[in-house]
Amino acid sequence: MTTPFKPAAKAAAEEAERIHRIRITLSSRNVANLEKVCADLIRGAKEKQLKVKGPVRMPTKRLTITTRKSPCGEGTNTWDRLQMRIHKRLIDLHSAADVVKQITSINIEPGVEVEVTINDVA
Repeated sequence: MTTPFKPAAKAAAEEAERIHRIRITLSSRNVANLEKVCADLIRGAKEKQLKVKGPVRMPTKRLTITTRKSPCGEGTNTWDRLQMRIHKRLIDLHSAADVVKQITSINIEPGVEVEVTINDVA
């Protein structure tokens, strides 16, 4: 009689070997740090001979605040225009989940946010 459930260790091994579509989303206010992390990720993926697409440069978000310079409202109407730009990059990989852990263990620059999304290949 065979059991319909696989042992946990065997199921975990098959899960690690299955090819996944992995999307790495990087965002930062500093373009130089962002590009450095992108280059390091892509270099690591190409050393492991994975399919890599990217970095795809998404449109820059510009968050602006316009405020009066004068705290009391008196005087000349002078305005400060403050702006924060958020840059975003997407990298797509086709690989097993355990390989991605090795690739993403690089030194990430300060101020760079990394988000990893794993999907099954249909």
